[in-house]
Amino acid sequence: MAKLIAVDFEVFGRVQGVFFRKYTQAKGKELKLVGWCRNTNRDTVQGQIEGPADAVVVMKDWLRNTGSPSSRITKAEFRNEKEIEAVSFSHFNIKH
Repeated sequence: MAKLIAVDFEVFGRVQGVFFRKYTQAKGKELKLVGWCRNTNRDTVQGQIEGPADAVVVMKDWLRNTGSPSSRITKAEFRNEKEIEAVSFSHFNIKH
């Protein structure tokens, strides 16, 4: 069985009002990851992703370098990365 990883993220730049959360949710689902994302009052998008380590690496790269078509990412921070026994979410949700 693949190693499971959980990590918190926050993405900075022009990431609100450009469908960043929708694209993040779609990319997470495509990679079979679970978790959540939301806008913050600091004009960033933050969230948590959980899933197989190789898929988490791909998602981190996407959050750092790609994002939604109209977004302009200046940086992405990742915190609290750890190996987990099982995922704690059933889907990838957008929180409001």
